[in-house]
Amino acid sequence: MDLLQRLGRFLDRPGFPWKRVLIGFSVAQFVFERCLAARQYSVLKRTKPPKALEGEVSQEVFDKSQAYGRAKAKFGFVSSLYGLIQAFGITYYDVLPKLWAISSVWTNRFAPANYRGEIVHTLVFFFTFNIITTIIDLPMSYYSHFVLEDKFGFNKQTVKLWITDMLKQQALVIILGAPLLSGFLAIIQKTGNSFFYYLFLFSIGIQMFAITIYPIAILPLFNKLSPLQEGPLKIGVEKLAKRLNFPLKELYVIDGSKRSAHSNAYFYGLPWKKHIVIYDTLIEQSETEEVVAVLSHELGHWGLSHTTKLFGISQASISSFHMFYVFALFSVFINNRSLYQSFGFHKEFPIIIGFILFSDALAPLDTVIKLLMNVLSRKFEFQADEFAVKLGYSKELAKSLIKLQVQNLSTMDADWMYASYHFSHPILPERLGALGWKGGETKAYKQDPDAEKPSVASGREL
Repeated sequence: MDLLQRLGRFLDRPGFPWKRVLIGFSVAQFVFERCLAARQYSVLKRTKPPKALEGEVSQEVFDKSQAYGRAKAKFGFVSSLYGLIQAFGITYYDVLPKLWAISSVWTNRFAPANYRGEIVHTLVFFFTFNIITTIIDLPMSYYSHFVLEDKFGFNKQTVKLWITDMLKQQALVIILGAPLLSGFLAIIQKTGNSFFYYLFLFSIGIQMFAITIYPIAILPLFNKLSPLQEGPLKIGVEKLAKRLNFPLKELYVIDGSKRSAHSNAYFYGLPWKKHIVIYDTLIEQSETEEVVAVLSHELGHWGLSHTTKLFGISQASISSFHMFYVFALFSVFINNRSLYQSFGFHKEFPIIIGFILFSDALAPLDTVIKLLMNVLSRKFEFQADEFAVKLGYSKELAKSLIKLQVQNLSTMDADWMYASYHFSHPILPERLGALGWKGGETKAYKQDPDAEKPSVASGREL
């Protein structure tokens, strides 16, 4: 605690050019990511598939996959540049202090006298800012769905559904965001310099709440979950779950085809009660044993405790230990007057503004965390593949991965630097190589050389 306070006093230097520093971070990250994208674009211009896929995908499919990749790369450049310009505009024109002042006027004019403190003021500011940024991002979202994805046959949603989804999302931001943000601010206000301990516990509670309420109250707003019908697939999945002592409660099919032709499968739930969700597109496009093989990989993450390990390490900027260090570092910046003043806040020092600016300052460190998390995630993917192989699904998993790659037009080759930074999964040739796939058959599983041998959980039949 003492160390954090001393660090906070050291960084609070009057006249320090925080604005230029944070703009520099944004530009540096943009340039770095564009350099990686340029390396990847050269790979996407190749005309022949990797050797591991030469007998597995047709030239027509490979060409279409490359074209899809190049189209997404071009859109990624425009989208990133658009975001950078947006961030510059917010900073250059002092949008944050001006919007804070406007939201103060609205709060004082319309809120009852007992509700004019920082929390209500922050809610008004946050929701207004969220609506503005959502509107600004509409052109990119529209192009992504109705031009890019539609061109390659993946978009299935209508403009009406797109607008309806957006309105539902905004409603959820208000309904769920108001109590969560209020709790966040109240904890900081009432617990002093040790607030990050309490925010950490608060974030864990939010995680458990989200796991419980998402499938019950949120998911049905966007998709329909239907029980998987009786048949070979249900029998196969239930047999797999029983074999692994997986606490399966329900098997669902989700109408993913309502929005996209992409396919997927996943599980969710509390440790003692799990639900498996399979996209209708996956069922339609795959054989029964291939779907079971995909699920054997997913349950491999559970069997090898990958989900628990990832929960403890990251949760992608939501909570757990990643969030603990975020909150701890935030305690260093929360009283940094020079940071606030650099962005136009000279008399008021709102907590939410401090957190927004701190998040920008944290960007370089988050880039490193992202890289490390992807390294760990790819290692876990190899281990989950090996888990499926030990269950006897080597051939079916390889066939399913190839089929999914073709159906989704996923990237079939990648620059190693780009993949290390961006990809949480190994590319298909690497996975097929580890599976020992030799075109119609698999040899002995070849573990990723950087991955440790996975431990086998107790009580599992293999």
